[in-house]
Amino acid sequence: MKKRILLIIIVISLLVLAGVAYAAFADKAEILGTSVSVGSADIKLLNDLAGGVEAGNLVDSKNGPFFENIYSGWTQDYLVKIFNNGTSGLRLTSNADYQTANDPEDLRSIIYVEPFSWIDSNGNGNVDSGELGVSYSRKTIVKWKTEGFDLGTLTTGGINSYVLRFSADSISETKQGASGVFDFAFDAVEE
Repeated sequence: MKKRILLIIIVISLLVLAGVAYAAFADKAEILGTSVSVGSADIKLLNDLAGGVEAGNLVDSKNGPFFENIYSGWTQDYLVKIFNNGTSGLRLTSNADYQTANDPEDLRSIIYVEPFSWIDSNGNGNVDSGELGVSYSRKTIVKWKTEGFDLGTLTTGGINSYVLRFSADSISETKQGASGVFDFAFDAVEE
């Protein structure tokens, strides 16, 4: 019986020693507090075209232009600067939006828009000689809504400037006194 107890004590002692020996060679490395953040697409309009990109000059929306007394052959420009306040490069597009109730005389079919790139070299917020760039095509407001314009890319922290040239080729007498209200938007998708 003493041999048996001694054998059990020896086996238990060996198991304990084996466990201690194993534990002496164990180790662990950890990576703690892994942080993940998602980038953002955030475009802003410059409220003052001659101003900088400080927070007080960046807006999400502006009141649109008011064009009155348009006529056959009429044209007028509207200037816009868009700032990429996001964390990645973006692809810009633009579309018109309207409700037919706000354009009962269908002016959207006879008024055109033609966006141009604009390099405001001197930063004065005006289109000076040599600053008007390439045209992105000319479309009626209807086509601006259904097809839109692809305005290229906008780098992180960059500003793209555009001249939106509104025009009318010919206006029939039946349109006299007519008016309409249209919105337009710029959209950005991560590149």
